[in-house]
Amino acid sequence: MLKAIIYRHVAAVIVISIIVLSAAGSSLAQSGATRPRRTTPTQPTPAPSTSSTADSSAAPAQTPTAARSNTPPAATRTTTAGTTDTTRAYSLLQQKQYDAAAKEASQVAAKDPKNSEAWKIAGFAKLSLKQYVDAASDLQKAYDLQRAAKEDDVPTVDALAQAYIRSEKYDQALPFLTAVTTRQGAKPDALMLYYRGFAEYQTKKFTEAERSFNEAIKADPKNSAALFYLGRIAYDRKNDDAAINALNRATLSDPRLAEAWSYLTYAYLRRAEAAGGTGAKADADYQGAVRSSEGLFKVRNDEPAAALHAQALIRAQQYARAATALERVAANPNTQGSTLYLLGFSHSRAKNFPKAITALERAATKSSDDANVFRELGYAHEASKQYAKALAAYEKGLALAPTDEYFKESVERVRPFAK
Repeated sequence: MLKAIIYRHVAAVIVISIIVLSAAGSSLAQSGATRPRRTTPTQPTPAPSTSSTADSSAAPAQTPTAARSNTPPAATRTTTAGTTDTTRAYSLLQQKQYDAAAKEASQVAAKDPKNSEAWKIAGFAKLSLKQYVDAASDLQKAYDLQRAAKEDDVPTVDALAQAYIRSEKYDQALPFLTAVTTRQGAKPDALMLYYRGFAEYQTKKFTEAERSFNEAIKADPKNSAALFYLGRIAYDRKNDDAAINALNRATLSDPRLAEAWSYLTYAYLRRAEAAGGTGAKADADYQGAVRSSEGLFKVRNDEPAAALHAQALIRAQQYARAATALERVAANPNTQGSTLYLLGFSHSRAKNFPKAITALERAATKSSDDANVFRELGYAHEASKQYAKALAAYEKGLALAPTDEYFKESVERVRPFAK
């Protein structure tokens, strides 16, 4: 009789990707004036993401990670009289020869389809090989056979929950994750509670997800992934105080979480705007946005990160720093028009009109349908006393926004000086 060996279950690292947020360079439209005016770029608002697939194209952005070892859960070794023996397959699994174990167990299962252990060993081996869809299929067969035989195999349930969550079958994962995390007498497992919350989040059960993430944090106060999603839920509810609290904790726990830094920046900016955009409270939040966007820029110094950092600096009226943050990415010929607009705006506010004009003219070639580019370009030309060029820019803006009083008044103002 083979001795029963029970492995304590551990989970492989799972990376849940959040869509990388881009910082758009839109601006607030303002009404007419009697003198040249500059507008303030609007705070960009990230669109809710439902993606959970780890996307290598999003690198180097860091995503919430619940870390464990790379060994999947394993089960008690059992044999049943009259069934094909799985001793060799189990031995290979113990030796971490996962490919060989999967092949051996699959062969046994093909000959003896009702052998639950063969399906189980194949599923465990494939889980270690990160073949999550196939692992879930094999483990589901093992589970169904166990239920038919009135057997309750805890490691199979644990492994099946993980196989489903990793293969993004959240509806199927959720019942197993609920069973795992509510098992009588079981110690709270932060990782499995996080998985449960993530499955609930992906199936739009946000209230339940919030509860699960809070339970995960109670079990592990430094669970950065659960903290991130609590912040994300609060952000989507427009509860910026709660979002800022959770996201600050998430970034403190893991400074590599690019999306946490992004949402934290947006939350600070939105709270500052809600406070009226001026005054001590708004100023403090703008400074918070600068700090969090700096955290993002340290992790992911690409164009979207630079654009968001510049947005925060512009709101904090640190225009020269905003321009500096954008200069490197603007050197790329493929830089987006919205980013070039932010660069031009920053130079314009810093009264460096030659550089502002250069950036805004590039922006105009890429964002020819954005009236705000021509609004700022017209101002920069007018401030530089280049009235003919200012008139041309204002007229293009007016063509794009025929009812905009600013453009109407600006055209009339500079026309007498344009020669």
